[in-house]
Amino acid sequence: MIGYDPLYSLAGLLVGVLVGLTGVGGGSLMTPLLVLAFGFHPATAVGTDLIYASATKTVGSAVHGLRGTVDWQIVRRLAAGSLPAAALTLLLLSQSVERGKDSGATIAFVLGLALVATAAATFFRARIVAAIGPRFRGMAPRTLRLLTVALGVVLGVLVSLTSVGAGALGMTALLLLYPTAPVSRLVGSDIAHAVPLTLIAGMGHWWLGSVDVMLLLSLLAGSIPGIVIGSLIASRVTDRVLTPILAATLAVVGFKLIL
Repeated sequence: MIGYDPLYSLAGLLVGVLVGLTGVGGGSLMTPLLVLAFGFHPATAVGTDLIYASATKTVGSAVHGLRGTVDWQIVRRLAAGSLPAAALTLLLLSQSVERGKDSGATIAFVLGLALVATAAATFFRARIVAAIGPRFRGMAPRTLRLLTVALGVVLGVLVSLTSVGAGALGMTALLLLYPTAPVSRLVGSDIAHAVPLTLIAGMGHWWLGSVDVMLLLSLLAGSIPGIVIGSLIASRVTDRVLTPILAATLAVVGFKLIL
């Protein structure tokens, strides 16, 4: 376990501000920052960020629940795929640890791929939904249900390995699958689904010994006020400037992790 370093809280503050401004999940920003800037092992960065995400998303989920902007049917379908997938992924990671194999390189590579995909989903979301969305209209209910569960499986694996995926990627996929649903309900459903997923995945990493409690507390100390600040000034910042910069940053960081 590390000692307290104010730089970790400063990093949490900066990431929190960006999350409040853009809505992009903290894992897309925090995990690569911990790996590349602070030199943490990828497993420690992922595990700590998952517990951090479960805490922050619980608050967001409660707000959406009180506002009635959560479609619990979508949440159940996603969880039916993601929770078993997360458990299986964690089991495979534990077996790798027992064999003495370092999963850091694999986690970093998959994290890089997830960040590049997140960058594309962030920058091209409107075009992707406009181009592909009509093909999903009028789907049979059973097909829609199965595709939603399959999406949950993909998110369960990605989030357990990288802590990335439940935000921009999950939201883009939901917009494709449910084009007629109110966006606010899809956002609320995405956040509500992320709570049990990040909690289970985070506890699995805790069991594997890849969660740093002091780092977690340091990040929360900075990110909570950061999210409040970012949310308050979000209306004053244009997405036309911020979104391309954010997407480009995620893509560069993703390619660096891949290479």
